[in-house]
Amino acid sequence: MIGKKLVHEKPVPLSEVLDMLEAAKKEGELEYWQRLTYDYAQKFSELPTAKAKELMGELMELEKIREHQAVIITDLMPETADDINLIFAKERTKLEEDDIKKILEIVKKYLK
Repeated sequence: MIGKKLVHEKPVPLSEVLDMLEAAKKEGELEYWQRLTYDYAQKFSELPTAKAKELMGELMELEKIREHQAVIITDLMPETADDINLIFAKERTKLEEDDIKKILEIVKKYLK
């Protein structure tokens, strides 16, 4: 990483990370940390990139959900209210029961 500089930072879902690393793999061999990330993304990516972006878009329409929270929800695909409460445990966002139900309904549409 010598000589590389962070220019822009943006949270992205695992499926998008997987796409980026597959593109890099076509250009040449991946570095060690990229191979580890690639393996992780292959194992735990739940949705294809298009579906993940669609899910994130729906989540972002909710008033209390920010981008990084939408990415976490997209990657983890929570199925219960307790799962969502764990995701938001250290966030400043306080979700009401109705908000949690809306999130679960949206995620349920995308579960396999």
